[in-house]
Amino acid sequence: MFCESHKMAKRPARSKLGKDEIEAMFSAFAATNPEPKGELEYVNAFTLLVAVVLSAQATDAGVNKATRALFGIADTPEKMVALGLDGITDHIRTIGLFRNKAKNVLALSKRLIADFGSEVPQSREALESLPGVGRKTANVVLNIAFGQPTIAVDTHLFRVGNRTGLAPGKSPLEVELGLERRVPARFMLHAHHWLILHGRYVCKARKPDCPDCIIAAWCKYEAKTIA
Repeated sequence: MFCESHKMAKRPARSKLGKDEIEAMFSAFAATNPEPKGELEYVNAFTLLVAVVLSAQATDAGVNKATRALFGIADTPEKMVALGLDGITDHIRTIGLFRNKAKNVLALSKRLIADFGSEVPQSREALESLPGVGRKTANVVLNIAFGQPTIAVDTHLFRVGNRTGLAPGKSPLEVELGLERRVPARFMLHAHHWLILHGRYVCKARKPDCPDCIIAAWCKYEAKTIA
C-alpha cells in the first residue's frame, strides 16, 4: 500500500483516452458489475473505518479473518475502548504492523467519543484528523459508508490508472485528481471499486489477463499479454 500524503499534486497529466473511450470503458464496467462492493467486512461505519485502517499493507482477506471476532464484541468506539490495547492487539496480531495499528484503533476510538459524539464524521478533513487515517482511508469511508463520489487510490488503482492511460500520474494524489476530472459523473460513485477490483483480479502487476479484459479495446497499455 501507498503511504498517504497530504502534499498537493501538480496539475494531472493528460489522459491518453478520449471522452468517448472513457465513457465506453466505464459503461463496460457498469454493464458487467452494476453494484460493485468492497471486499472488507464491516457492520457499520465505525467498523468500516477500523477495517480500512487495518488494511494498510495487508490483504482484505487477512483483515477480514482477524476482524470477524473483533467486530463481534467491539462494534462501537465505547466497546473498542473497553477492550483495551491488549485486547485489540490480541485480535489483530495476524495483521502486518499490528502493534501500531492497535494503538491507532484505540486512539481513534477515544477521539470519536471525545470529539464526534461516537459517530464517524462525514468530511475528509475530520476523518484525516483521526489517528491512523489518511486521505485514501478517508475516501474509502466517505464512499462506502456515506455514498460520496470519492476516489481511493491504492496500488491496484494506481497501476490501472497509469497502465491504461486513463489517469497517468507519479503519485496516488495525481491519479486521484486525474480521475476526478475525467470519470463521467454518473460513474463516479462506483469508479474506484471497479478500478480496484479490475487491478486486483485482471490487470495484475506481474501478468495482466489482457485476453479476458473487458476494457482491452480502449486500454493504451502497449505490452498487452496474449492468450
